Amino acid sequence: MFRMEHWQKIAVLLMIYDVFAVNFSYFLALLLRHEMSYAAINAEYIETWTKFAPVYTIFCITLFWILRLYRSLWRFASYYELAWITIATGISSAFHLTMVWLFYGRMPISYYVMGTFFQYLMVLGVRFAYRFYLMEKTPREKAMAKAAPRILLVGAGNAGQMILRDLHKAKEINGKVCCIIDDNPNKWHRYIDGVPIVGGRERIPDMVKKYDVSKIYVAIPSATEQERRKVLKICQETGCELKNLPGMFQLVNGDITIAAMKDVSIEELLGRDPIRSDLTEVYRFINGKTILVTGGGGSIGSELCRQIALHHPRKLIIFDVYENNAYEIEQELKRKHPEVNLEVLIGSVRDSRRINQVFEQYKPDIVYHAAAHKHVPLMEESPCEAIKNNAVGTYKTAYAAMRNGCKRFILISTDKAVNPTNVMGASKRICEMIIQTFDYMIRMHQESKLPCLQQHGGNEYSLSADFEGTTRFVAVRFGNVLGSNGSVIPLFRKQIEDGGPVTVTHPEIIRYFMTIPEAVSLVMQAGVMAHGSEIFILDMGLPVKIDTLARNLIKLSGFRPDQDIKIVYTGLRPGEKLYEEKLMEEEGLLKTDNNLIHIGKPIAIDHERFLQILNEMMYAAYDEDEEKLLHLIKEAVPTYRPASEQVVAEFPPQELRVAAK
Repeated sequence: MFRMEHWQKIAVLLMIYDVFAVNFSYFLALLLRHEMSYAAINAEYIETWTKFAPVYTIFCITLFWILRLYRSLWRFASYYELAWITIATGISSAFHLTMVWLFYGRMPISYYVMGTFFQYLMVLGVRFAYRFYLMEKTPREKAMAKAAPRILLVGAGNAGQMILRDLHKAKEINGKVCCIIDDNPNKWHRYIDGVPIVGGRERIPDMVKKYDVSKIYVAIPSATEQERRKVLKICQETGCELKNLPGMFQLVNGDITIAAMKDVSIEELLGRDPIRSDLTEVYRFINGKTILVTGGGGSIGSELCRQIALHHPRKLIIFDVYENNAYEIEQELKRKHPEVNLEVLIGSVRDSRRINQVFEQYKPDIVYHAAAHKHVPLMEESPCEAIKNNAVGTYKTAYAAMRNGCKRFILISTDKAVNPTNVMGASKRICEMIIQTFDYMIRMHQESKLPCLQQHGGNEYSLSADFEGTTRFVAVRFGNVLGSNGSVIPLFRKQIEDGGPVTVTHPEIIRYFMTIPEAVSLVMQAGVMAHGSEIFILDMGLPVKIDTLARNLIKLSGFRPDQDIKIVYTGLRPGEKLYEEKLMEEEGLLKTDNNLIHIGKPIAIDHERFLQILNEMMYAAYDEDEEKLLHLIKEAVPTYRPASEQVVAEFPPQELRVAAK
């Protein structure tokens, strides 16, 4: 048996009501015309009204159905529904006047005017009365609404209005918007759907207290990054949970819903605008090339793969020793970019035969070398592994690149390579020196002043005069990457989810930060700008105190630092510095076409002696001779000063502390 849905029952009831309304409205017009006396109405008028009623009824019900007046959710009736009822009334009234005048006889002018008016009121009234009725909640519903989280909405523009409407419609959203903030004074003291616009951003703290707000929704997608950041900082200080509508594309696409609201990311509070690079040349450079990304399953490597896949490489090769990471990025790229010629290979950059086989088989044009161990405390405990993976792995990969005619080799480095106090940083400085040495050897060979490197099995390297190298080797040095595997942000978030405490090593520890997309854009630009042996350095803006970062994350999560979530200081870890540097004293900065990207002037290296030390380091690392290895690292990297041999400064330099505030 046919069973009617709830909306179908409502539609049938509305049709029955409309049959009565559209006819009674014109009969009421006749009554008013004759001073509410049925006996005074001309019999011809009654006859005309009676004969035309069936025709008019069929026409109106059909018209209302076509205009979807029986499919709207009237509990959410708004301007849209009002507009369609107005259109329906206008069309039906014009039909009524035309048909009666042409085929049924003349009627008083007031009949048409008042009939149209009454029909509009009756059709409109019953539908909006349903919404007004539902707004009058039962005592239980009122109590629930009172207990629901109270929301402050920032932004009274199109996006804010859409968010407000979506909040009203969404049953599953437990919350009530109690006031709206907007910086436009012309909107103050007005209302949107009954919610007052109470003032500009400076009133956010007062309104949070006045209305007992627990959540703030920021819907200002057209604002500049700087303006948005100022608003978010004010909101952050209130201790409310924050949600943010990320950008203009949602407004353009019409995707303005509660689902589009995201947690405010800590990146938005870094204290600088995001670095936006013109990647036109980068993508032109990538197009049609075979590209190898070592460590392609890691944070930086996987983002490199995503960006490369967007711009039509001939082949993209992902090389990683961790099959789970490689599998994840492989599945993502196959799903999002099925057209990409993708090859995913498992192997270690420490394996000479494997890495050489990959280069000989695929002949990559560009290599992004992101494979490395990066965790400072872990590498302090395993220095041999740091050297084997970072230094030896870079050497073997760079040698294979040079030997097989690779055009570009881009090394991912770190600001921890500057005046390193830990083995990880020292190993990355050695990586920088390796690529500078390779580039030097190639240039000398091209000038017929020096033969080029050749591998003789195992870890031994000598020189050969029968090789023509054309590879350009460069390094890209940047600071901590927000959100990368093992970085402080995921750790802090997990600790906050667990209820704390949040652990910070030192109250004065300072770091430079950048986002993963910023880091990747720099790495990709370095490949285009490379002439050989450069170390590209990003202007990362002002440094940030890790303690401030932790407190901001706690506030963004809707908690109070040191009250709801405790902060515990655990002390500097082995090899950790209070602050990082971007340059060594011997280095200077050269400008590039991008004023946010600079080149560190290379420090003079005794390349032949460096190669001898490197060879000895390889043997020491594979022999697990840590004492000899650390001695060789100090000789190879004169600026390496192990933290265990230093007296840690109580505070970073004054200029960094001021900047970090």
